[in-house]
Amino acid sequence: MKTFCGRANPTTGALDWVEESQEYDYHQEIARSCYADMLHDHDRNEKYYQGIRAAVARVKARGQKVVVLDIGTGTGLLSMMAVTAGADFCYAVEVFKPMAEAARCIVEKNGFSDKIKIINKHSTDVTVGPDGDLQEKANVLITELFDTELIGEGALPSYEHAHHNLVQDGCEAVPHRATVYAQLVQSELLGSWAQLQPVEVEGARLLPPPSVGRCAGAHSVCDIQLSQVSPGSFTPLSPLCTMFSVDFSSPVSSAFQSHSSQFVAQCDGKAQVILSWWDLDMDPSGSIVCSMAPSWTYPQPKTAPWRDHWMQSVYFLPVESRVTRGEELSLTVCHDDYSLWYSLQSLGQQDAPTPAPSSRPCCTCRAHLVWTRPRFGELNDRRRTNSYIRALRSVLREDSVCLAVSDGSLLPVFARMLGAKKVFGLENSTMSKQLIEQVLEANSLRGGVELLEVKPEQLTCGDLGGEQISVLMGEPYFSTSLLPWHSLFFWYCRSALAGLLRPDAAILPGSASLHAVAVEFQDLWRIRAPCGTCEGFDVSPMDEMVQRSLDFQESHEAEPHPLWEYPCRALTRSSAVMTFDFTQSIPQQPISSHGSLPFLRAGRCHGVALWMEYHLTDDITVSAGLTEPISEQGDCKWSRHRKQGVYFLRSPWESSGDGSAAVSFSFTFEPSLGDIKMNFSITTQ
Repeated sequence: MKTFCGRANPTTGALDWVEESQEYDYHQEIARSCYADMLHDHDRNEKYYQGIRAAVARVKARGQKVVVLDIGTGTGLLSMMAVTAGADFCYAVEVFKPMAEAARCIVEKNGFSDKIKIINKHSTDVTVGPDGDLQEKANVLITELFDTELIGEGALPSYEHAHHNLVQDGCEAVPHRATVYAQLVQSELLGSWAQLQPVEVEGARLLPPPSVGRCAGAHSVCDIQLSQVSPGSFTPLSPLCTMFSVDFSSPVSSAFQSHSSQFVAQCDGKAQVILSWWDLDMDPSGSIVCSMAPSWTYPQPKTAPWRDHWMQSVYFLPVESRVTRGEELSLTVCHDDYSLWYSLQSLGQQDAPTPAPSSRPCCTCRAHLVWTRPRFGELNDRRRTNSYIRALRSVLREDSVCLAVSDGSLLPVFARMLGAKKVFGLENSTMSKQLIEQVLEANSLRGGVELLEVKPEQLTCGDLGGEQISVLMGEPYFSTSLLPWHSLFFWYCRSALAGLLRPDAAILPGSASLHAVAVEFQDLWRIRAPCGTCEGFDVSPMDEMVQRSLDFQESHEAEPHPLWEYPCRALTRSSAVMTFDFTQSIPQQPISSHGSLPFLRAGRCHGVALWMEYHLTDDITVSAGLTEPISEQGDCKWSRHRKQGVYFLRSPWESSGDGSAAVSFSFTFEPSLGDIKMNFSITTQ
């Protein structure tokens, strides 16, 4: 069977499906996953262990043999906990083959092979009987099937099947129950991730298309580290509402359901956003609780457990509405087998409240399909928009012919509003093109702007009506870019269009620079930290797999992370480590850069943060990384709009901060690949 994997191609701006060789190592997928984060989540592991011990004890107290079914066993950790707690036998189900192989190795290494059977199947394919996977039905059901939305990984269908086919009636379940909570808030910050807001352009007002304002938006959850959203950036309009609970010890239904919670509005405001999270009761009494609540709900926020495999959810109401203090409201959550959605009704009106939608909201305006939520935030960033408008104003003339190269960008609209003679825009898809046309139509700007769905290398003078380009502009933003430097696709576009540019054409941005800073992460380091032992069990085979992955690669790679969600301290100064001149065509030969970043602060260096800055003009720069200078203590404030690159060191380095050690770096930009090879090492004097 052929294997294909998606790979971003920075030279074409496309997502290519590449056939992997037979040597493709799927252990890399494990290495890049968050298993290390789960294994390092002591709060989760401890609560599961407590719940498992209690469940096994209850079954033994009834004089019964303890047979456990562990669905989604992963490393086999929970199965080993069950046997250690006294279970007679455990069936551990894992559908992902490399992970099932890892679980077999870990179970054998810990001496549990005689009491734990690893089953490499989806749980709905597991059978019971003399010739089946299970010899008998289980009386203890252990699962870890949850995601940030609770049910997004198919927990409900899996539970439904298990109760009908794989476990005894009245079985014990760990966790025993899950409860979903929600809070209605007003937030300019979070609201900017859902709708395009009006933009001021030198006294004129650019309005979003009416279809966008009426659209219910994307149904998918927005999962983030809500602990990093300051309570000062939103206003609670409701108390924390208990929306619904699911009892996992009884038959579970995956059919559509809705649940409502009534409350009185706490203050006047605009109902925009729902903040949501859940907790797990590991036992029937609810005395063992594993909570996903953000840190600012804790009396002492620093005591809140950190985890990345489970975060918190943000939902956007289909329609924003004004509420007044004291108003009686009803918040309704609906769910099918895989997702949740919310609606709000007023109970104080004489007319009957609007019924909750029975089907998931879906985008009808195209904007929520073209623009991601961080992209909405970027387009609504007034400071950033003003930088582009000032830069455009400095290069535009009455006879300017502009060409914009960015996906779903408002730059063509801005250029037309600023008086450019003719504006062209290259769009990567029909949907993106139609969306920007809606924006132009809503603001009576269609005249003088032409959007083309054509690749840069295929553009001809005829497509431009015989005109030559006097201003080539880009944000740059491309939907297929994964790492910060993938936006260098703009450079490839500029080179492909060289024959259509006037000799004195302005290029905006004129250049870009790659920046780096060595950092100490508060928590993110956990996702790549060695596991060794976990709750007393040897899970080192996971570390061996990660190391195997790293050795398999030609060089260690950076990975994308939204660093505003993951606090870190800078241990060195930030520095531009490479510069790319967009006023010239892309070179044929590789570009290399070498240097070092001396440690200026004491701390544990986990890796290097990387980002791009775009120099629109000589004095206007837009950063996709740090948005403010690093503080004296090393605190960093990161852009929420783009992901930054993170290169994790294989082993953390303890810095004394006296300048006696440094992070040495080597970068090579390969024009033929459009990617940057990099290496880092610690050097001492």
